[in-house]
Amino acid sequence: MAWEELEKSGIKAYYKDNAVFIINADCREVLPGLPKVDLVLTSPPFNLGNTHHTGSIKHKCYNDDMPELDYQSSQIEILEQLWRVVKDSGSLCYQHKNRIKAGKMITPYEWLLKTKWLAKQEIVWFNGSQNFDKIRFYPMTERIYWLAKSNKTQLDNSLGLHDDWHIEPVGTDNKFTRAYPEELVNRIIVSFPQAELILDPFLGSGTTCYCAKKLNRKSIGIEVNEAYCEIAANRCRQSVMELKC
Repeated sequence: MAWEELEKSGIKAYYKDNAVFIINADCREVLPGLPKVDLVLTSPPFNLGNTHHTGSIKHKCYNDDMPELDYQSSQIEILEQLWRVVKDSGSLCYQHKNRIKAGKMITPYEWLLKTKWLAKQEIVWFNGSQNFDKIRFYPMTERIYWLAKSNKTQLDNSLGLHDDWHIEPVGTDNKFTRAYPEELVNRIIVSFPQAELILDPFLGSGTTCYCAKKLNRKSIGIEVNEAYCEIAANRCRQSVMELKC
């Protein structure tokens, strides 16, 4: 699509080129004005609290401590907006995890099943996260939920993947404590060859847009934190679309 259509609707680009359009805003404010997209690939803040840690490393790069019911309500609101944005034949790949709060496991299905989205498949991502609390078996996995609007929606498993992915987690030079591994994003994008326009409403350090551009797809990224927008923009400036022979 032409980015001029977005700008005519009043949406301003923090960064744009021929393949990428990055928006510095709360996604809830922007999603109502977006056009239809083919694929959403995203990982929202997990609401782990502001004192969570991985091994001996404590994380506090942004406020991540909403009352749990408020958090789940906000996720439902965003998922409902994404339902409108995604084409009827499109998909949403929603990356999250089972969390432990007050000694109880909270699964994302607690809010996913309250939306219109159909659960097509659950992928287990083993990332070896260093959560070594000896009061339970060490939690070292996260989830990718493939969601769709129709039970007829399919992907193309040309890579021959199974539903247990072992991919190392990554960061971005101590500026962003956790980021999507490029391998994870590439696997998903390649599995949806007809997805020409991809959206990430929680862009973070920009891996979705960076990988989409390298794979000759167009993408829209939304990120509320301006510092992360700058990281994402710098990555996309260094990326070029691959030549198709």
